[in-house]
Amino acid sequence: MIIFILTVGFGIAISFLYSIKNNIRMPITRIVHFQLLCCLLLVALPAKAQQTFCNPLNLNYRFMSDAKDAREAADPVIILFEDEYYLFASRSGGYWTSADLHEWTLIVPTGLDDIETYAPAVLVIGDTVYYTGSASGRIFKTADPKSGVWTEGPSIESYGDPALFLDDDGRLYMYHGLTNTTSTANIRMVELDPETFQEIGSEVDLVFSMASTHGWERRGDDNLLDEVPWIEGSWMVKINDKYYLHYAAPGTEFKTYADGIYESSDSAKGPFQYATYSPFSFKPTGFISGAGHGCTFRDKDGNYWHIGTMSISVKHMFERRLGLFPVDVDDDGNIRCNTAFGDYPQYLPGIMSDPIDENFAGMLLLSHKKYVTASSSVDGYGVLNAVDEEARTYWSAQTGDPGEWILIDLGKECDIEAIQVNFAEHNTAGGMVRGRDVILYERYIIEKSNDGKNWDTFVDKSLNMEDVPHDFIELEEAVQGRYVKLTNIFTPGDGNFAIRGLRVFGNSSEAVFTEVTDFTVERDADERNAVVRWDSVPDADGYIIRYGIASDKLYNNYMVYDADSVAIHSLNTGVDYYFSVEAFDGGTDYYYSVGEFRSFESGDWDDVNTWERYDGSSWVHPAPGTPTPSDGVINILSGDTVTLTAEDSVDQLIVSSDGYLVINPGITLLVKDGIGTDLAVNGTLINSGSVTQDISAAISFLDGSLYVHEQNG
Repeated sequence: MIIFILTVGFGIAISFLYSIKNNIRMPITRIVHFQLLCCLLLVALPAKAQQTFCNPLNLNYRFMSDAKDAREAADPVIILFEDEYYLFASRSGGYWTSADLHEWTLIVPTGLDDIETYAPAVLVIGDTVYYTGSASGRIFKTADPKSGVWTEGPSIESYGDPALFLDDDGRLYMYHGLTNTTSTANIRMVELDPETFQEIGSEVDLVFSMASTHGWERRGDDNLLDEVPWIEGSWMVKINDKYYLHYAAPGTEFKTYADGIYESSDSAKGPFQYATYSPFSFKPTGFISGAGHGCTFRDKDGNYWHIGTMSISVKHMFERRLGLFPVDVDDDGNIRCNTAFGDYPQYLPGIMSDPIDENFAGMLLLSHKKYVTASSSVDGYGVLNAVDEEARTYWSAQTGDPGEWILIDLGKECDIEAIQVNFAEHNTAGGMVRGRDVILYERYIIEKSNDGKNWDTFVDKSLNMEDVPHDFIELEEAVQGRYVKLTNIFTPGDGNFAIRGLRVFGNSSEAVFTEVTDFTVERDADERNAVVRWDSVPDADGYIIRYGIASDKLYNNYMVYDADSVAIHSLNTGVDYYFSVEAFDGGTDYYYSVGEFRSFESGDWDDVNTWERYDGSSWVHPAPGTPTPSDGVINILSGDTVTLTAEDSVDQLIVSSDGYLVINPGITLLVKDGIGTDLAVNGTLINSGSVTQDISAAISFLDGSLYVHEQNG
């Protein structure tokens, strides 16, 4: 094994091995047959307990009161009280309880007047649970949170994004802050009296915005917006006599929303030192991204977990979900949160003895970019959105009637081990879905087939009575199938049947993980930025790029599909980094239609060397011409920058995450009205010219992806 170090200011080739070592599948409960009194009876043992979960967590997220077709939950806190877990989240109309961090039951409380505030702070002192919300100025308490009955306690000062921490010596501290300023401290701390909750002494400044040196604090989905970030969402945890102060940046609406760390070995008051391995909880890529403003807590087995905020943020900035990730502290006292494959099936808490490195269940995604068709589609919400690995887009049928369906061809017969059905909200009637006094549920069936003609139902939720917006089904035994069909039975709120992602997982027995040794890292003069490039691995679905402050501390990661590079803008200046690249392959191939274009390298739009084109059997480079609106899908891949230097028109153009489309000054891009979404910017559009569109053209801009120097239209 050869290890190289990336020195600040320039890029060199690096090789470092990191491989997934565990593809453990748990034993299957068997059906036992026996004969009694000459009658053959079938006796089923209790069903095997589910072993895995899949982010985002499948909670009955509440519909937002100030946005149509949007749900929310964020800023979560989990406490363990009398052997039960309690989960609190912003503006959720209640809180949840669970015995195992898997099955959650909603509790709608009485007497907890501030349940609708943002950023709950919750703490156990003795036999009592205490609660306050952001800028609340009030404390509420209960000795029986399962009953849902609370009473008001003492008044306190008003704290933005509060976090309460009780030290081992019984001293109580309040950490707080919610600002986007560089002139004052963003996170402060003050000691409180543990009985009266009144302040003891004066506040201490702890965290200041440092986006000029902390790349991950820059705003934007790719940490490139030149704006002052929001520093907020503090949390304190003490592990092995060391204090870890979490804080969130750069903004809850971004894929790069993460928690950084300040450390202290002295006391809960500090002094604190910035942890150069920050961010600590970071998930900028994947089906759903974000892991900031959360809490780190200890489970019943003594293992640590982080629950954080995940971003959708399309119909409202606060359209958010929750994600759960394993946490540990290494031998040098560095706290780490493992988000690699963080929205693939993971083992539930309590299954693995060492979840920090063993929690990925080994099932790979089989449905991404496969051939897909549906019973109907709404313009702008085409069927490809259901398999694009992007929670911010979705497919919608034209109705919510029973019988609307979506079908995926996996390309070959596969071992299907789990399904995640991520419902979207489209055209729901607000009065039928908002609030906690309405009954919501989704009903559906999932069938499989090997020939597309003969179908077997293997998931039957036709009688379901639960609200399951991100339903995850782990099968007791893998089933074999090439075609997967999801059929609507009932959609709540008179809405359309709509899917953010129909995600099929499996083929764990043939999953291949390959170390990529031939790659380079080029770090900019701006040390916050680097580009990693590698030689593609044949048949690979995608790549995990890990990086960190030492060869054995590669604690952060980016995941990319169908790419040979990634641009990273989350580095800290003055810090040397190590990298690794690992390919993964689930044994299936992407589906491409004849005439599709994709970028081969960075370059001018009108240069055929910039493009390659699919001819039905292979990708041809250079392309026989440059893309036109009459061609198929045009995809600017991650890591590539395509520059428009002459006026042109497009249809079905996708700018992938970490891909760039640059429109030069004085140049106009016309977006034509064609099939589905005509321009989808999942990466970055740098527009120094102008963008115009046909009246009916559908354009999708994700937050943080549009940089305008002078834009018209």
